[in-house]
Amino acid sequence: MYHTLERRLIQQVRDFLRRTYDLDLPRIVVEQPPKVELGEYAMPLAFELAKKLRKAPRKIAEEIVAGIGPIAGFEKLEVAGAGYINARLQRGEVAAALLADENPKLDVPSGKILVEHSSINPNKAAHIGHLRNAILGDTFVRSLRFAGREVDVQNYIDNTGVQVADVVVGFLYIEKKTRAEVEALAAQPKFDYYCWDLYARVSQWYEQDKQNAQTRLQTLHEIEAGGNETAAIAELISVAVLRRHLETMDRLDIEYDFLPRESEILHLHVWDAAFAKLKDAGVLFYETEGKNKGCWVMQRAGTGKKPETAESAADHAGDADTTKDAQAQNNDDVNGHSEVETERVSEEDQKVIVRSNGTVGYVGKDIAYHMWKFGLLGRDFNYRKFYLYPNQHQCWISAIAGEKEHPHFGDVAEIYNVIDARQSEAQNTVIEALRGLGHNEAAEHYTHFSYEMVALTPRCAAELGYQLSEEDKARPYIEVSGRKGFGVKADDLLDRLIASAKNEVDQRHPQLQENERRDIATRIAIGALRYFMLKYTKPSVIAFDFKDALSFEGDTGPYAQYAVVRATNIFRKGGFDPETFTRQSAKHLSAENFARHFEGAEGTEIWELWLAAAKTAYVVEQCIATTEPAYLAKHAFQLAQLFNYFYHRHPILNEADPERKQFLLATVAVVRRELMRSLAVLGITVPAVM
Repeated sequence: MYHTLERRLIQQVRDFLRRTYDLDLPRIVVEQPPKVELGEYAMPLAFELAKKLRKAPRKIAEEIVAGIGPIAGFEKLEVAGAGYINARLQRGEVAAALLADENPKLDVPSGKILVEHSSINPNKAAHIGHLRNAILGDTFVRSLRFAGREVDVQNYIDNTGVQVADVVVGFLYIEKKTRAEVEALAAQPKFDYYCWDLYARVSQWYEQDKQNAQTRLQTLHEIEAGGNETAAIAELISVAVLRRHLETMDRLDIEYDFLPRESEILHLHVWDAAFAKLKDAGVLFYETEGKNKGCWVMQRAGTGKKPETAESAADHAGDADTTKDAQAQNNDDVNGHSEVETERVSEEDQKVIVRSNGTVGYVGKDIAYHMWKFGLLGRDFNYRKFYLYPNQHQCWISAIAGEKEHPHFGDVAEIYNVIDARQSEAQNTVIEALRGLGHNEAAEHYTHFSYEMVALTPRCAAELGYQLSEEDKARPYIEVSGRKGFGVKADDLLDRLIASAKNEVDQRHPQLQENERRDIATRIAIGALRYFMLKYTKPSVIAFDFKDALSFEGDTGPYAQYAVVRATNIFRKGGFDPETFTRQSAKHLSAENFARHFEGAEGTEIWELWLAAAKTAYVVEQCIATTEPAYLAKHAFQLAQLFNYFYHRHPILNEADPERKQFLLATVAVVRRELMRSLAVLGITVPAVM
């Protein structure tokens, strides 16, 4: 509602400027006054127009206010200060529309949006850092869908990378297990936990002898090549761990549509198609000397001039230990190109895309994946069903042999990649590759949804049993490390939060059945975790703490949930169904009925609560425009705060005046609805009691 009225105001002002001054401002800034007594909107545009119109800002503001005419939903416009224009709403009219949930349909941009998030290496259990990624991504998906956009959710699976290779090394070289033994272990419920411990042991094993580290390179090469025992074991491990990841995220109501895997990028020749285009366009060039000799490299993003032409691989095809398909491409180059001199690029400015042994680096496969996302390769994956969620939503996975009937993925208009800030260089490299290929529009619609890491408070680390030095205890946070086995597994965290919440619920509601108390505790715990991960802005390092996350007071998920429970209890005690009451009240309460209750200081105070409730869609749009879900978390908290203040100030059910009682109940109904909507976009459900 608030956003609709703002757009209406902007359009009226724009129309006035065109017909009066023959001016067309592409962007009209609308601010919020510091106090609602001054109005609901403020516009500083007169200051921007002063130089163009050669008039004082206040004079321009006066002309606009005098000439703009009536605007639906607005009481009046006023000139303030040296040239601000403040706009006041018709409070009663807006409240009546808000109660009726009137929202004119807005123009929704065409084109599908692809959000990639989670993308956890399928080599061990998901941890607390992965949860921040998944919760951010899922909330952004919910925001886009709330705004009416069509969204595909993808979870990129690096099943041929070094992390999976390390666990394979652990099974084959440390534990010396056969394929059958690995398969038996993979069938166990906690296989991802087993791999967590093994992964840490492999890192220690590498440090014991430099020769041990050579097994990683050999294993990686065998996995990428496919069709061998090592690759089969890697497939077993990655699929089993991936399934556990999806089960973990399902506990948080996080779902995916498609799981593209690196193995299919290689074996379905998606990479080969991209590799040919990258070489033809001169984005990749072959290095013949220095530490990167024998590698295919590209200019690092932001390091200056790109080589004018790509060096042919004709005379160097035998220097690199390339894969069969890359070797075939090299041979094609012999027939089609002659060697040319290129401008040298320093080794420091080179990004290796294909290693000298022929294995493709993460960034290379990522470039191919993103070309596929935008429909730039003329090549597609094969698909098969992989995971069916309890709500019957089907998640698909890429495969060598797929099913004939499947949804269409790829060919999207916009991309958002939820990947932590440490991957900024890799993300920028993909964008520069797209630009180098001439796909500037695709590059412009590629957004790196960057965020910082999750750590633990010293208190939290100690509670988990980690031994801390005095120096560690004095730090603001303790970093986690999967290679060292130090961190919090996602399922352990969820179990711990649910257990803590259930202890509280057991004490407050012993009369309820066990399954009811567990459901309530689960909703509280999930709400606490999701909110904790979302309330911090993306550039903030989160120091996780159990006590802070589960608090029922202050800026927490349970606090916002409790406000909804409190609002629901008002209707329960009064014998009303909130949804039925809202529908009936919308028919009987007029703008005039509302207007009289918004008069005076007390009325303005209640109006602030209505105005905050009207801003849900507006705040969601802000979150989308800035890729910052923290704004919606703040909105939910502030709305809950304002409601709790209202609740304590007004004895709603004991109000003697029937008309005012209905108005107060309408206030509760609207706030409850908008708070539930806000929490739903945050992925938080509300229990029956708390």
